[in-house]
Amino acid sequence: MQQAYPVILTKDGNSIIAEFPNVPEALTVGSDKDNALEWAEDALVVALSGYVDDRRDIPKPSRPKAGQETIVLPPLIASKLVIYQAMRDQNITQTDLAAKLHCDARQVRRLLDLDHHSRMDLIDDALHALGKKLVIDIQPLTPFISVR
Repeated sequence: MQQAYPVILTKDGNSIIAEFPNVPEALTVGSDKDNALEWAEDALVVALSGYVDDRRDIPKPSRPKAGQETIVLPPLIASKLVIYQAMRDQNITQTDLAAKLHCDARQVRRLLDLDHHSRMDLIDDALHALGKKLVIDIQPLTPFISVR
């Protein structure tokens, strides 16, 4: 499941405002369209990290309107958010998941930390324990290139 959030770009004087209809906490400004899109990814990740910190459900991205830009979450971030939301949906605690993974609960906390660079094999194991599987898809670059 690709997690691509539609972004609304609005010209404001010499700047471009980027905001997300599904994640209103994610708001940023750039000097031009490309700069606004670059900052938008950071704003989206920070806002979604706040959802995790506040123990809130992760908003699902809506379908973009024709021609609307989207921000695709970096794969590691997207995977961690799926783990987090699956745990919430299934009422699985960090301790429960740690037991399923035969690891310490601290490792699960790190899996849920969007700033921690977790190993993909651990991400894959956690997804599997939650009834999900990781699928990798390689696609051509679009005009906006993610820096993550």
